[in-house]
Amino acid sequence: MSQDIRSLEPKALWNKFADLNAVPRPSKKEERVIQFMKDFGHNLGLETIEDEVGNVIIRKPATKGMEDRKPIVMQSHLDMVHQKNNDTDFDFDTQGIEMYIEDDWVKAKGTTLGADNGLGVATIMAILESDTIVHPDLEALFTIDEETGMTGAMGLKGGLLKGDILLNLDTEEDDEIGVGCAGGIDITATGTYSEERVTKDDHKAYKIEVKGLQGGHSGMQIHEGLGNANKIMNRLLYAVVEDIKISEIDGGSLRNAIPRESVAIVAFEADKEDILKSLLKVLSETIKKELKTMEPDLQIVILECDVPEQAMPFGAQEQLVNAVYAAHNGVYRMSADIPELVETSNNIARVIVKDGHLKVGCLTRSSVESSKMDLANALRATFELAGCDVEFSGEYPGWQPNMGSDILKVMVPIYERLNNGEKPHVAACHAGLECGILGQNYPDMDMISFGPNIKGAHSPDERAQISSAQKYWEFVLEILKEIPKKN
Repeated sequence: MSQDIRSLEPKALWNKFADLNAVPRPSKKEERVIQFMKDFGHNLGLETIEDEVGNVIIRKPATKGMEDRKPIVMQSHLDMVHQKNNDTDFDFDTQGIEMYIEDDWVKAKGTTLGADNGLGVATIMAILESDTIVHPDLEALFTIDEETGMTGAMGLKGGLLKGDILLNLDTEEDDEIGVGCAGGIDITATGTYSEERVTKDDHKAYKIEVKGLQGGHSGMQIHEGLGNANKIMNRLLYAVVEDIKISEIDGGSLRNAIPRESVAIVAFEADKEDILKSLLKVLSETIKKELKTMEPDLQIVILECDVPEQAMPFGAQEQLVNAVYAAHNGVYRMSADIPELVETSNNIARVIVKDGHLKVGCLTRSSVESSKMDLANALRATFELAGCDVEFSGEYPGWQPNMGSDILKVMVPIYERLNNGEKPHVAACHAGLECGILGQNYPDMDMISFGPNIKGAHSPDERAQISSAQKYWEFVLEILKEIPKKN
């Protein structure tokens, strides 16, 4: 890790981020970072507890003169999305993130950076450690597993937190104050098929690769027109479905990341090679031309490979390809009430075909519960028509905006004062924040979300802006000074 990171301003923030990023912390495997955070709290002599699901809470008394202010909760999640480029040799289970500076940005070498939500965690750590930062009674809430199920927030029991105000530090635009977010639900379609033998003496095979896509956050970036590797691969297979035998497909990875890569193994009769190669080449160039503005590095690579022993029967592969083609991907509906806000969307995140089993995983998001279920049911119907079993799981609620929030009334004028009268963008977002879930057990807690500029979250292009972190840090310190007095 470059020591240059630790020299950045504000040093308190970047040093804690560097400490955190040295600890492996992929979602579902947070044991080490939980212990790291507990050790941090204990070493400061602060009350530190781990709840039943693994969330860590550290309490720090108010600084002198702030005892009459409302107690606050500062909240961020400990886990990070683990994504890397195919040519990057990296083990998220054992290695810390390798960071470097490029112009005004902190980046990682071929992997996700973990600024989502590591910069929020580092912010809270720096405040807990400081003996000069002014703040009221403070509870630091570090949740687990936000990226793959929000089980930390879901498992946090009511009555454990005492704060009146929650500051969630998981927004990724420094001019935005978040007051609402989308809920979500996972849709998983599964099926089985009886494999057919492929005769090797009269068949050839191709390995088709879709790669070089940007990927990104399946909520915040779903409207940007980024390529989805699963949909691109399916489009290629659909065009030649009558002339191929699909042996394997492995596309995408995490449900909340727009798929960057997909690989398929297909067999075909040797005498059809010329026409097949021609069709795939023409369609590949068409797709690259369509996406050249948003995806200039898209590659579609077709290489001859060993003929597989087994493949899908034609009926099963036709049903699968038709279903994935028909399944909605991207923006489904824009909000009629909030300008430029995506209301409902779907990400076809994962497609796996191998050894007689198939699986398609989607994440559907919406700020309107009825619209979320409308799209979820449309996806269910699509895959059930293809003979799949469909399961809904991992459902979490949205966060209803409260434009009369007391902490919002404090934060807006602070932002304007610090930024020469510029008004912040007070908005709901199309990502899944934990505020909606936490609000179920803490309905009277006043909640707000904000953070520094982070681009490319959930992809190896993730980067955090240095100048924005400085702006954000000053905003945090001023907010803490002006927390309202107790009623």
